[in-house]
Amino acid sequence: MWASFLILLHTTLTLGFIARVLIRPRLDPSVRLAWIMVIEAVPLAGIVAYLLFGEVRMNQAEVQRMADVRDRLTGLRTPSPDLLADPPNFARPVVAANAAVGGMDALQGNRIRLLEESDDAVDSLVQAIDQARDHVHILFYIWLPDHSGAKVAEAVERAARRGVACRVIVDALGSRGLVRSAYWRQLQDAGVECVTAFPWGLPFISVLFRRLDLRNHRKILVVDNRIAFTGSRNCADMAFAIKPRFAPWVDVLFAVEGPAVRQLQSVFLGDWMSYTGRDLGDMLQLVDGVDEPGVAAQIVATGPDRRAGSISDCLCGMLHAARHRVVITTPYYVPDAALDAAIRAAARRGVEVTMILPARNDSFVVGATSEGFYYGLLAAGVRLQLFQPGLLHAKIMTVDGRMAMVGSANLDRRSFELNYEVNMALFDEALIARIDARQASYVDRARELTLDEVRNWSLLRRLRNNLLALASPLL
Repeated sequence: MWASFLILLHTTLTLGFIARVLIRPRLDPSVRLAWIMVIEAVPLAGIVAYLLFGEVRMNQAEVQRMADVRDRLTGLRTPSPDLLADPPNFARPVVAANAAVGGMDALQGNRIRLLEESDDAVDSLVQAIDQARDHVHILFYIWLPDHSGAKVAEAVERAARRGVACRVIVDALGSRGLVRSAYWRQLQDAGVECVTAFPWGLPFISVLFRRLDLRNHRKILVVDNRIAFTGSRNCADMAFAIKPRFAPWVDVLFAVEGPAVRQLQSVFLGDWMSYTGRDLGDMLQLVDGVDEPGVAAQIVATGPDRRAGSISDCLCGMLHAARHRVVITTPYYVPDAALDAAIRAAARRGVEVTMILPARNDSFVVGATSEGFYYGLLAAGVRLQLFQPGLLHAKIMTVDGRMAMVGSANLDRRSFELNYEVNMALFDEALIARIDARQASYVDRARELTLDEVRNWSLLRRLRNNLLALASPLL
């Protein structure tokens, strides 16, 4: 009796959740199929896993608040016509795709510097904070209470004590070490307004309203609407104390001056206003400085509350525009089908495609899943370079030496669908030459992976990688 009832109940639940997967809007077909297989193959646990991780579920009041904030900021940050970049023909579809996804135009007249690859890069942040006169705005996914993190925290504390308005956002998970440290309390005591993004609260209650693994993965620092910093680097030493055996963590960090600073400010304020409910939109009405002719740049901010696409759409647009050379640096490669196909298609039509990835990954599952894509990439003609000295954490794509995408987003579904990310598209040959030189230095510290080597991997390794690659839509 009870056995029959339980079987009937499980069958009903299974069919109900399969129906839910099938009617859920905006799910990629491969994701639907993967979840149906999980729900069927793993009784009850598959249903629980789908409830926890199968849907990008957010509190609708939060989503509406974020939309209202975006609408207000969009009107305030509208640039004057003389700031709008006039991209060359090859870049126009890319600029249009970026605008469709992120809602911001490409702007000319920027001064953008690629900072050095060392802990000394943090000194540029400290110097800018020490020169602040009006405000300091900081947003980091990971801010560690290590040497670099302490230098930045102490500079913010000094700024606050001399009357500068300092506002800080950190991700509750990524920066939990800082939040639990004395530095966090010292910042608050100095008058810094400190906010944590996506705090855990009571997990068993929070899970009813939104996914618990949504994260703010952005890296932004804005000072006085005059200078900003962004890239892949968190506020931490290259030694990366929380995962030292993968050190050094190798990143890129850019200093930005000009109209693009207003766009980065807009991203920070959008998060701040959404989290706190305090309207600071009028800060976007400050005048932008212009450097002629300068660098054309376009900020692309993405997140799970937006339904206009993801950074994958922007990268695919760049790949379709490629004619000669593409260089991609990423620590994590768990792509959607469209991006993986676009990379392989570029190589097949004769574009020289080089991808640089870390030889050792800090996530075993992600590293093995990435390996599941290597055979298809190599068979298409993509050159794979495995960076040796540590964890290559930079996120870069350059195309034909004429355009680039840099920022916080990895080439994985988490960055495409779950994380709040900020990237910067660049259209300037001199700057991109410096970025390509940095990527060439990665290749100098890498070894090339060949198709024959992958073919000779053990049966167990290939089974593991390909099995995890099948599950990539769920990662």
